Amino acid sequence: MIILSVSALSFSVGVKEILENISFAVEDGDRVGIVGVNGSGKSTLLRMITGKLEPSGGAVYIAKDKSVGMMEQDDAFNVVTSGAFDTTVLSQMYASYPELCRDEARLSELEELLKRAEGEELRRLTAEFTEVNTRFIDGGGLHYKSRCRSILSKLGFGEKYYSEDISSLSGGERARLNLARLLFREPDILILDEPTNHLDTDTMEWLEGVLSGYKKTLVVVSHDRYFLDRVTTKTLDVENHGAKLYAAPYSGYLKLKEEARRAEQKKYDLQQKEIARLEAYIEQQRRWNRERNIIAAESREKAIARMEKVDKPKAEPKSIRFGFTKSEESGNDVLSVRSLSMEFPAKRLFDNISFEVKKRERVFIAGANGTGKSTLLKILLEKIPATSGVFEFGYNVTVGYYDQENQNLDPSKTVVDELWDAYPGLDRTQIRNTLALFMFRGDDAFKSVSVLSGGERARLTLAKLILSKMNLLILDEPTNHLDIKSREALETALEEFDGTLIAVSHDRYFIKKLATRVLELKDGKIVDHIGGYDDYAAARERERTKDALSTDYAPPQMTNKEVYLLRKQEAAEMRKYEKRRRDVAAEIERLERELAEVSDELFGDAATDYMRAAELDDRKTYIEDRLMTLYEEEENF
Repeated sequence: MIILSVSALSFSVGVKEILENISFAVEDGDRVGIVGVNGSGKSTLLRMITGKLEPSGGAVYIAKDKSVGMMEQDDAFNVVTSGAFDTTVLSQMYASYPELCRDEARLSELEELLKRAEGEELRRLTAEFTEVNTRFIDGGGLHYKSRCRSILSKLGFGEKYYSEDISSLSGGERARLNLARLLFREPDILILDEPTNHLDTDTMEWLEGVLSGYKKTLVVVSHDRYFLDRVTTKTLDVENHGAKLYAAPYSGYLKLKEEARRAEQKKYDLQQKEIARLEAYIEQQRRWNRERNIIAAESREKAIARMEKVDKPKAEPKSIRFGFTKSEESGNDVLSVRSLSMEFPAKRLFDNISFEVKKRERVFIAGANGTGKSTLLKILLEKIPATSGVFEFGYNVTVGYYDQENQNLDPSKTVVDELWDAYPGLDRTQIRNTLALFMFRGDDAFKSVSVLSGGERARLTLAKLILSKMNLLILDEPTNHLDIKSREALETALEEFDGTLIAVSHDRYFIKKLATRVLELKDGKIVDHIGGYDDYAAARERERTKDALSTDYAPPQMTNKEVYLLRKQEAAEMRKYEKRRRDVAAEIERLERELAEVSDELFGDAATDYMRAAELDDRKTYIEDRLMTLYEEEENF
């Protein structure tokens, strides 16, 4: 069943065409990834689908009675202040289902009114209570609060956040809370624009699991190639003002696109070859200039005119291309960190960490948000002082630094002045050529830094970086705001860089391609993973499962008897766990059945028997409280 279709959709701003004549269809249950260079119109397309933008032409069709939920990139958090909702995190999460909250509040009011009602009023209130209660239960009212808390926990909002005011959250935390509310609603068409922004690796992996199992339809814009491969089943390529849908996730789409491009080029070349042959024949016949030759030439001209012309494949959108300029050779010992600690008044980030970095290593610093990765880089660059400990760079080390927040850009300058003022010794041609490498051509070079998009600011920062000669690159989230083509260009440049690299990144594809070593900040300490991303990921998986029950695991120092007893204990624990899970499910089923029976009797035969009604009301309250406890326990299985 087609749940979403786009027909001849176009959008333009003045005379500038953004999207032109786009058509595609999405089946119910599809998971579609949308890719394309920055500025190609991906977010514009999403906003037209949701009705937030009016198209210049064409139409969007959404199947009847299907709900649509969208999280825009860096969307401002919409605080709900109506009704009984305050501005705390948990209350704003409950606001995802205002109808359930209203029904719950009304049920409480009705329970109080029923205690004092008589006669006709009692019958009226009883009927209303039955109606509201049925709607509340059918809508998931008995367990929506436990689901809210569960989703908040998975997205990094523990109990300490429940009473936190929204105004105290960072931009990244607000984005995650927005995502939590949207996931909780489970719309029929879930639309996400760059949902992995502001997420650490653990949270991204959890989100991948949720979206991979999403039973409804998903449309997502992302530059995270790992994420796209794990979450999507189809790819919509937005390119050259048009779009084409491929029946494969990102890696498969790349192959299909290349095959389609080769086939189109071959078809075009063959037709051009045939046209050239016919035109040569026509020219020859006209030179002979006899009647039969003229007839033959005109016949071939008609044949060319009748041909359905094959369009030449459009050139791929231009992307940045560059290389890093290395300075003189450094010594073999590039960086030594000894007993380094960092503590803020309210939080200790890391304590007594030590590590060494050698020449030409590519070291990535990993860890959850808030563990101090960017802070560590700022200490190494002497932007902030450490609480204690020392570090020193080796002989002849020259450092180039990429700041994820692009704070080294002056918003009052133009693009060309920003670069020229940093390197006054270069001439105008050198500056313009460098900017052209990063897609600042023509009038774009004279744009004010203050109006640049996140991607443009990232490209300008890279342009400044490549002109400085260095043999140690320190990069803080360098792929943020870069599209896939630009990320690939950066990866290529770093692969060719003959110096040392220290980087913080959550881009797993980026880390996998470059890392020779991963330093993980965890629980205030540093864990050194020698090897690439796969070795690091394997170590993390072992860490996650080492405490899990496993009949295959036995410490080498154990005797056969100890191994036997351990396995026996593990098997018993597993049987106990499975039995409890079955018991909880059975008790929930029994109590839900009893709750329905109690409600029927309470608002039916017992409506005029006050003593029996009181007994039933007490039993109903007990059952509902018990069910809430069981639902929460079931969530954690």
